[in-house]
Amino acid sequence: MTIRHPEKVNKPINPIKKKPNWIKSKLTNSKEFFFTKTIINQNKLVTVCEEANCPNIAECWSKKHATFMIMGDTCTRACAFCDVKTGKPERLDPFEPFKISKAVKKLNLKHVVITSVDRDDLKDGGSNHFHDVIVSIRKNNPNTSIEVLTPDFLRKGDAYKKVLEAEPDVFNHNIETVPSLYRKVRPGAKYFESLALLKNAKKINKNVFTKSGIMVGLGENKDEIIQVMDDLRTAEVDFLTIGQYLQPSAKHHPLDRYYSPDEFYDLKRIAKSKGFLLISSSPLTRSSYHADEDFAEIQKKRIAQSNAQSIS
Repeated sequence: MTIRHPEKVNKPINPIKKKPNWIKSKLTNSKEFFFTKTIINQNKLVTVCEEANCPNIAECWSKKHATFMIMGDTCTRACAFCDVKTGKPERLDPFEPFKISKAVKKLNLKHVVITSVDRDDLKDGGSNHFHDVIVSIRKNNPNTSIEVLTPDFLRKGDAYKKVLEAEPDVFNHNIETVPSLYRKVRPGAKYFESLALLKNAKKINKNVFTKSGIMVGLGENKDEIIQVMDDLRTAEVDFLTIGQYLQPSAKHHPLDRYYSPDEFYDLKRIAKSKGFLLISSSPLTRSSYHADEDFAEIQKKRIAQSNAQSIS
């Protein structure tokens, strides 16, 4: 008789492939890194940098840049690619908006990225909390541009509109992967619902920049990636990020392969031809990686175009 092991059926063991030499996480002992860590700890805040084991944490924190993850450290979903823990979240912290605005001021951030866990347990998916965080940051840091990376607010109706009411500068929602992999990689989400969210965000506020990102190396092919680019442009998405999937553990979705730097450059070239205003494509690209520099560059271009139009 064959003995089945449920833990192996439900959580298959997928050996992690050795990283190529172009993917290296940096180490740091800089005082800026520890200053950033101190501000985060003092305010009892959560960052996606830590929770998702971001490979860029040393570089970003050494520049006093951190991506805040609101509404706790526990997600109500269990995406196969993500290292954030899953379970029953705690109640929302009503003081979190103020604490984040205080941390943004202490770090002197010119551009801040706010993301969150999925909170399917909340009636509004957490949209009101996003709104309050944006308003608080804006009140205490009037010169700081604000980028939000939101959940899909699936089955929450028009709840997402509350986020846009607060007028973030960038509204980001990651498409994550190609449609054929959704059932395995992102089973709690729906590809076309995510596209609709991005499209509707642009409809509601034409002045907000919309942004999305995908991971490669999950088992997709190039034609599928190009189709996602076309779908995002149809939804009028402005910014695109493309990064390498790094398998967090042997129990996560298996890594299919590592893309070379040349392949990332080729994807960037193709995306540029599609009309995206900004493309970040590299092995270590993540949604918030260099987001401040990218946004500053876009703002410069927008001002230059506006000046040129006024002269003509």
